[in-house]
Amino acid sequence: MAGSRRRWKERRGTLGHVIYGSDTKAGRWFDIWLLWLIVASIAVVMLESVEEVRMSFGRELRIVEWFFTILFTVEFGLRIWTAKLPWRYLFSFYGVMDLLAVLPTWLGLIFPIGHSFMMVRALRLTRVFRILGLFDYVREARLLLVALLASRHRIIVFMLAVLALVSVFGTVMFLIEPPEAGFSSIPRSIYWAIVTLTTVGYGDIAPVTPLGQVVASMIMILGYAIIAIPTGIVTVEMARQNRSTDRRICVACGAIDHLPEAKYCHHCGLPLDQPKEAPKGATDDQNWK
Repeated sequence: MAGSRRRWKERRGTLGHVIYGSDTKAGRWFDIWLLWLIVASIAVVMLESVEEVRMSFGRELRIVEWFFTILFTVEFGLRIWTAKLPWRYLFSFYGVMDLLAVLPTWLGLIFPIGHSFMMVRALRLTRVFRILGLFDYVREARLLLVALLASRHRIIVFMLAVLALVSVFGTVMFLIEPPEAGFSSIPRSIYWAIVTLTTVGYGDIAPVTPLGQVVASMIMILGYAIIAIPTGIVTVEMARQNRSTDRRICVACGAIDHLPEAKYCHHCGLPLDQPKEAPKGATDDQNWK
């Protein structure tokens, strides 16, 4: 009895390592196939939203959708069963996304839930960062986030200035243009100013008086200059972050996030400014880091 329980526990641990880990061949293939299944299920939902396709292949698409739902439900159950802390997994980001991937179809048997709600499965594609090991991209995303946070005060001031501009332009256009042209109120005129200043130009409201067209032309030209400002703010801050982190990467082990004044790596203890040398016995055609 004890041996059977031990073997059952070992199988559970092995299956959990395959499901949650991507450092083994089996775990990597499991995650890759899971991603392809998610992509295929999203494609089915998209096809079913096309009326011509739904009228011709509605029954087949529903069968395929239930096939994916059952597969994802089994996968969700296995994740709960093999998790060391099931409740921690259930309330994690991936746990919630896995639940939302199967919940709409089952609830659709009871409640009339919109079928397009199942597009939430696309969020499960975030697993690709863990599966493919795109740590460099995650690191760059963190650099971008730091740059945005560092320049948030300037961006807020810029947004307030833009808000003041569109308020003034909207009020001016409300005074110049007749209500029949669409400028029936100051908020609606401000909406037009925002659309024009951002060069979106829906065309649902347009000035008809010569003076209004002159003001609109000024707003359009100003919009091109204003759009470039936040880009420049973030670009300058990213360049500053790059300069401040140039000496914070250990060439020996690749560890990051060192203090600017640090001389030794907090992970391996080697000097941060040591030259990068090939390991002993390495040949020129070997890939080494």
